[in-house]
Amino acid sequence: MPGIVERNNGQRVVSLTANLHGITLSDAKAKLDDALAKAGPPPRGVSVKYRGEIPPLQETISGLRAGLVLAVVVILLLLAANFQSVRLALSIILTIPAVLCGVILMLWFTGTTLNIESFMGAIMAVGIAVANSILLVSFAERFRHEGRPVFEATQEGATSRLRAILMTAVAMIFGMIPMAIGFAEGGSQTAPLGRAVIGGLIVSTFATLTVLPSIYAILQGKASVRSLSLNPMDSGSHYYDGK
Repeated sequence: MPGIVERNNGQRVVSLTANLHGITLSDAKAKLDDALAKAGPPPRGVSVKYRGEIPPLQETISGLRAGLVLAVVVILLLLAANFQSVRLALSIILTIPAVLCGVILMLWFTGTTLNIESFMGAIMAVGIAVANSILLVSFAERFRHEGRPVFEATQEGATSRLRAILMTAVAMIFGMIPMAIGFAEGGSQTAPLGRAVIGGLIVSTFATLTVLPSIYAILQGKASVRSLSLNPMDSGSHYYDGK
């Protein structure tokens, strides 16, 4: 006779529990998946399910991934509406891969796992990188509308906003260093956020100042300076009515 009969919602279950030490929850799940795969398919009428902290972790990571993708899509739509140009919005969005590469490289270099805090740091770094890119593109576009050639407008926009972009990035990076070190009590829990922000900003700032001007010049090389606005009060619009 079994010493204990366990049921969940009336269904007979057999629970296997364990405590983790020196290993992350995601690594433990990977080892469990390998063990279950080697054990083969369960007998007829038997199913294997994870309980405890693994299902909430999977739901949270899935939600953060969806949130990151949704944030990129919303930013693209807002930029396209603001600049009235899909090409300008696309040139700004193309700096986001640099952010993600910087986050991944920093996490790999510091031996940090991809967790909830590092996901939040990646989203923060994306927001700051997009803001810096908008600043550069806005000034370059203003110089181009003043009648300057696209390469001259691009160079002027990058050089005129160099100090502002560097100040924003450097201030954020140095502000995140204490969090990234994680010396304080419980600092190891928030350290991935600071490390992700630092890595994303280092690479994205370099890409914003070097790669983004080239992308902008290529996409806007043959673009018209006439406004696409339908507002009859806009002097640059094709529908402008001076009366």
